Amino acid sequence: MTESTLVVTGATGRLGGRVARRLAERDVPQRLLVRSPERAPRLPGATVVRGAYDDHDAAVRGLTGAHTLFMVSASESADRLSQHRAFVDAAVGAGVRHLVYVSFFGAAPDAAFTLARDHFHTEEHIRATGLAYTFLRDNIYADFVPDLAGADGVIRGPAGKGRAAFVAQDDIADAAAAVLTRPAEHAGAVYDLTGPESLSLEEAAAVLSEVWGRPVAYHPETVEEAYASRSSYGAPRWQLDAWVSTYTAIAAGQLDGVSDAVPRLTGRPATPLPDVVRAMSPR
Repeated sequence: MTESTLVVTGATGRLGGRVARRLAERDVPQRLLVRSPERAPRLPGATVVRGAYDDHDAAVRGLTGAHTLFMVSASESADRLSQHRAFVDAAVGAGVRHLVYVSFFGAAPDAAFTLARDHFHTEEHIRATGLAYTFLRDNIYADFVPDLAGADGVIRGPAGKGRAAFVAQDDIADAAAAVLTRPAEHAGAVYDLTGPESLSLEEAAAVLSEVWGRPVAYHPETVEEAYASRSSYGAPRWQLDAWVSTYTAIAAGQLDGVSDAVPRLTGRPATPLPDVVRAMSPR
């Protein structure tokens, strides 16, 4: 790829920022398309342009001349799917030829996790455009597991005895950088990005207990209890559904299963949950 033919979105966020830094370390020229340019990282070989998924004209300007686009999913919202579709259409209009999209493990129209349905429909819209594509279907971020525990040291949710293959954001970023460095080799590929093992929330709690040196437990809620315990946040119904269905998807076994995609793409083993937690600031 030549100058400015790779566009990276989400560079002001955790995942997009990681990907942008890895590309800079590899001396890959890139264009960072962000909503707030003043918040974008200043990286060698990177130029910053303003753009937003729901601003068609700005998106087309920011994407014109790009060959490959790395698309991090938009912030969770009631209209996220329409934002995705509009941005994909802008990419087509700007002449983008290959779209690498950060999707979700088990994306399907009837997925238990409500937001995984949005990812499925985004994937279908991308396929329908005729663009070359690569989908990175991430499992639940291992980096978010510590946030599942409340101040009382208890993880609560209707996950039953189900399991999830929590994946480190650093592993996702390394995999994405490998794809973006040689995109043509990954055209049409769908990669399930997972950690090295599937864990129940009881086992995840045991990991937090060991690393933090204090007790953390898992309390399985009913679905009714989960909605009731989260209703005090004043979140809209779609957000409550997303929160609760994260757990019901685990209970249904839809986040279980380990893939070899991270080792194949990065050339090293996927990072275990204990190592992710240790690398984070202590709670």
